[in-house]
Amino acid sequence: MVITMNDSKISSIVEIKRFLQDSEVIEFKKKFRKEAYEWIEEALEKFDYLYLCKKEKGLIKRYIEKVTGYSRPQVTRQIKEYRETGRVRVKEYKRNKFERKYTNKDILLLAQTAELHDYPNGASLKKTLERMANTYGEEEYRNIAAISVSHIYNLQKTVSYQRSVPFYQETKKTKGRVIGERCKPEPGGKPGYLRVDTMHQGDRDGQKGVYHINTVDEIVQWEVAGAAEKITDTHLLPLLSKDNR
Repeated sequence: MVITMNDSKISSIVEIKRFLQDSEVIEFKKKFRKEAYEWIEEALEKFDYLYLCKKEKGLIKRYIEKVTGYSRPQVTRQIKEYRETGRVRVKEYKRNKFERKYTNKDILLLAQTAELHDYPNGASLKKTLERMANTYGEEEYRNIAAISVSHIYNLQKTVSYQRSVPFYQETKKTKGRVIGERCKPEPGGKPGYLRVDTMHQGDRDGQKGVYHINTVDEIVQWEVAGAAEKITDTHLLPLLSKDNR
């Protein structure tokens, strides 16, 4: 049962004690927190809470808990505030507002730049922004050029950014370049299937050694030996071309 209450006739500790005994099955609650806080302050002033003995203070706490429906820790905090300030007030929440470094104009510029360069990764996009500001002197890029790579990804998740591009996509992943595939030749009894082995000569006196390339036909065992500076297509193709067979 929840009811409102006029407690103006309760004016002593004895009456509070009798009230607590007679209201075991009744639940009192204030409708609004502000109203409850004001009532708590009035009650503490009314019964001179700060000058009561420990036992009487306990009765006042139970009385406040009963009427407001607040827990013991909540009432303890409110009494502490009253002891320190003489008031019990609802604290207004103030959200911390940080200065916005990048404006909607900056975000639009970031989105347009990403679109023009086919949506590169954050590091490449940052270098482009810096180049526009520092190399080409484009003043509109001055602020956004100072952005960190990680914050580029943060801004790309915002509604402002995604509304500024025709379509939004994740950063493209760069595929590794496949040089070759190791597998066993299956010539089927026909010549022309080559097995290629490489061996590094080793370095000497700080100079890089060459790679020895040994090419053997799997069937007829025809062999060609050569050397290359590096294991790359640029150095291997001339060695393996028909002119060198």
